[in-house]
Amino acid sequence: MAKILAVDDEKGILVLIKNALLKDEHLVTAVSDATEVSKMNLGAFDLILLDVMMPEIDGFTLCGQIRHAVDCPILFLTAKSLEEDLMYGLGLGADDYIIKPFGIGELRARVNAHLRREKRERRSILFVDNVHFNLSGKELFVNEEKVMLTKSEYEICEYLARNRGQVFSKEKIYETIFGFDGKSDSTAITEHIKNIRSKLHAFNVDAIDTVWGIGYKWRQ
Repeated sequence: MAKILAVDDEKGILVLIKNALLKDEHLVTAVSDATEVSKMNLGAFDLILLDVMMPEIDGFTLCGQIRHAVDCPILFLTAKSLEEDLMYGLGLGADDYIIKPFGIGELRARVNAHLRREKRERRSILFVDNVHFNLSGKELFVNEEKVMLTKSEYEICEYLARNRGQVFSKEKIYETIFGFDGKSDSTAITEHIKNIRSKLHAFNVDAIDTVWGIGYKWRQ
């Protein structure tokens, strides 16, 4: 089961998409007002379907606005068949397009093909609320502003965020980040957490909770 966001101003199309993808047990969030998309937690979705021709904001513009926030596949739903239009859309960061009118079988096949490929590829972005991690670059951003972390601080943040809600002892964090051959001990984690919190607080982010007597967790 995948979480899919479908954005189209035609409610009939949204119903068709929901019914089609339900056959594969996918959970579809249908949105008819494209202006609401930027307020959503886009990192929660495994795939996004965007209509191109919409009032207020078109699919091309919306794709350009949200591509930085997600690395899941984005597929355009479009009646446009001119090659230059389609190439323009792909240039904005979309992964594919489906020409309207489309059949239920085609929609299911294209969506599932992209989901299968996504499972095979390592994701390069982890998006948690207004914090996102550039996993390949080992960088953390808050609202697109880079937080200057040391390598160890970044690794601790990524580890906790990947497992948010789960509590880890100082010993477990130390072993995971530094391995058994680390030259310090688990008490160093306390200082690292202190520094991380200070840096995140500068961006009004309070993400790491202390669970007294147990350890630390990334807040859900």
